[in-house]
This record gives sequence, C-alpha cells and structure tokens, in this order.
Amino acid sequence: MLRILGSKMTLCDGLTRREVLRAGGLGVLGLQLADLSRLLETQAASPAKDLPGFGKAKACILLYLYGSPPQHEVFDLKPDAPVDVRGELKPIPTSVPGVQISELLPKTARVMDRITLIRSLTHPYNIHGAAYALTGTPTTDIPMELNPRDGRHWPFFGSVLDYLARSGKKRDVPLNVALPWRFSSRSEPFRRGGPYGAFLGTGYDPVWVEFQGKATHGDPHRGIDPACRFQVGQLDGPKLTLDRLSKRRSLLEQLGREQRLAHSSPALAGYDRHQAMALDLVTSSKMQKALDVDREPMALRERYGMTVFGQATLAARRLIENGVKLATVFWDEYKDANTAWDTHIHQYPRLRNDLCPGFDAAFSALIEDLEARGLLDETLVLVQTEHGRTPKINNAAGGGREHWSGAYSGLMAGGGIRKGSVLGSTDKIAGFPKDSPVSPKDVLATVYHLLGVDPETHLHDREGRPSSLVPGGKVLRAVLA
Repeated sequence: MLRILGSKMTLCDGLTRREVLRAGGLGVLGLQLADLSRLLETQAASPAKDLPGFGKAKACILLYLYGSPPQHEVFDLKPDAPVDVRGELKPIPTSVPGVQISELLPKTARVMDRITLIRSLTHPYNIHGAAYALTGTPTTDIPMELNPRDGRHWPFFGSVLDYLARSGKKRDVPLNVALPWRFSSRSEPFRRGGPYGAFLGTGYDPVWVEFQGKATHGDPHRGIDPACRFQVGQLDGPKLTLDRLSKRRSLLEQLGREQRLAHSSPALAGYDRHQAMALDLVTSSKMQKALDVDREPMALRERYGMTVFGQATLAARRLIENGVKLATVFWDEYKDANTAWDTHIHQYPRLRNDLCPGFDAAFSALIEDLEARGLLDETLVLVQTEHGRTPKINNAAGGGREHWSGAYSGLMAGGGIRKGSVLGSTDKIAGFPKDSPVSPKDVLATVYHLLGVDPETHLHDREGRPSSLVPGGKVLRAVLA
C-alpha cells in the first residue's frame, strides 16, 4: 500500500485522503473510480455558428455588485412615477441619444455609447442568490444561499471555464481569479454561496486574492490608503512558511507515478490541483507583478478611485493582461450583513456618498482604459447582481427598498457586445419587464458563447446526470455586435 507521509488531509465529504486510497487498494492500482470519473465528463456540442461573436472575447472582467442596486436610482429611473416610486434622484442624458441614467453616474453616462444596458432582467427568487446569478443551478433557496457547500450547488461559470480548459501544463497565472477577498469572508454572520467549484471540486474554486491595506473611513469601500496591495490568498488554510512549502512540495513528489494514475479521477485530481496551485502561486513572480497596482501611474489609480473596489478593478485589468481568463471583482459586504448594495436603510446617503461614486469611477475608468489599450473589443465586461429593489420606497431612515426580483438592470460591454444599445424596458414603476424579459441564465449563456464555449456543452452532476451548462438559458442575439 502507498504510504502518504505527513498529516492527514480531509476531503470535502469528510473522508480522509488516506481512507480513500486504502479503500481503493491503490497499491495494486485497483482503485474503483468509474463513478467519480463519470461525474465530471463533458460532452462538447457543436458551437452555434449561426450566431455572431462566438469566441470573440479572449477574457472577461466581471464586476459583481452584491446586495443589488435599486434600478430606480441607477439605470431605470421613472421620473413620471409617484414620488414614493421615483424617489429623490433625477435622470441625466448619456452619450446615447434618448438613454438616461442616474445623476449619480455622470462618468458612466459618458461611456454608455460603448455599452449594452439590459433593463429587463427578471427571475422568481427574492433572495441574495449570487449562486443563481453566477451558476447554471436551475433553482435556489435560502439554505443554499447561506451554505457555499450545499450539495445542490452548481459550479460558478469561472470554475466551468477553468475545468473545460484544464491541461497538464503548469500556468504562470491561474485562469479564474476573484478579488478583493474571499467572497462573504469579511462580514458576519453569514457565508454565502455562489462563486465556487461545487461538484467540480474545490480545486476549481477561484483563486482568491486578499486585499492588504488600511481603510481611511472605516470601510475600504469608502476609501483606502494608496499604500495598499493585493496578494494571493491562502488556498490551503494557515499561512504558508517556506519550510511548509518545501515539505508540501516534497509530499507531492513522493506520490509520483502512483498518485498520477490514481488521480485520473477529476474529483481527486481537482483536490490535489488545489494543493499544487497553492504552492505555485505563493511563489509566482508573474502573479505578484500582475497584482501590483502600484506599478500604475497615480493619476490612473485615482481615476479608478482610491477605494477597494476601484483598485481591485484596476488589478483585474492587469490580471487579464497577464493571461487570466476571468477576473471577478466583488463589491462585497464588509463587517456587517446587509451592507454593500443591500439598501434596506439609509439608501440615499449611501448611494450619494459611497456606492454610486465608487462604481461610477471604477467602471468608467475600466471601459476607457481597456479601450485606450486596444483591449475592449477582446475583453468582455459584465456588471451583474442578484436581483433588484421594490418599486415602492419603505419608511426606513434615509429611505430604502426591499428585495425584488421582478425587474432589474445589468450592463455588458466589449468582447462582441453591441455598443450604445438598450435591451428591454419595464412598466411605469420598474416592477416587471414590459418587453424582452431576460433571465440571468440568458446572460450566462451569452457569456459562454462570447468566450468560445457552447452553452449546450454538458457536464455530469453528482448523480451522474448530464445537463447543459445553463439549462434554459439562451444566447441573447440582441446584445451581440
């Protein structure tokens, strides 16, 4: 029997790695892994070649506004609605004739001629379903929302991209990176589902980048000291010392040929991929250089905004320039739940002082920066959230709106997206789509298409059942250039 030196390692199902190997009789190469292998097979369908833009985007930057912006105050203002619907803010013109957005987004208004605005997003779940927005899961509920390892979760689309592109070659940078910190790790008391490998295994979770810096106003979303930095997070528990790095690399070498044969199962291979990646990335000079926003001129850094979201967005641009396929920036909760864009209370002061100015600077700077570098046409930029807000304003201090998934807005730009376009419209109170309803699954199908992956490609779930990447999702022809 193969003897693994070092401490026990536990897989996500509670079995130790040693138990798995012993049960399979690895010493005589008798490990039975057919079911695990079948779990993750893919069946490549033919690309939808009749649609434009297939594979147009070489990379994607996802800006995820967790908590959900109020569509009435951001991208779908209703100035003729009753005051308890329209609220305090006024619309302003944009660079697209006839298209108006919030007065709090003047820089975004300037770049609207490079963007497609979707105003008719809709789905049935009034919860913070980041997993529903970011994965192919056909349904969601609160237990799934609050448990990243719920067995019903489907893999994050970045994890799918990583899995489909897998090869034995070592990469200087990972394919799927998320920042500014591990999702929902800086707030209490919840840990939310969404951007994880799910049944592909933890080896296909994003590589998490951790923000290191000082907040100048108590919250890094409001302002940070310029002497901040981003570094690869700990993929593997406690901080790795050089001694521990050496011991782990030695362990991997000890496994040798027998380990590689055993790990023809993607589930186990994904686990060790996770370990090996931790070793490689902690010492990767290319990755550290890509994350070093201090290499950029201060004037450009200030254009993105000296906030954690602004600097993380700049880092995302640097990452895709260095070979990362998907760089995701989360505007995430900090310290407390129901923060970020979850505007149940104090909506107007937060929108005026923190939320809209921070987004406006980062997003507009990203679009203009990518364009100036000749990267916009090959980089898909996606602004996404999980739902919208109620048509009527509540009576909370500073105003607020509750959860509402009947209608909300999103943005797409670059990488094969039509410029200066609006898809869909809503009724008089922005409560439901009036035309062209769009599911978040349609957005995901479109993202896969533009990144050169047929949305009808099949994966097998935990039960071995084949399913397309985004069941029910359809490529949005109207947004394609």
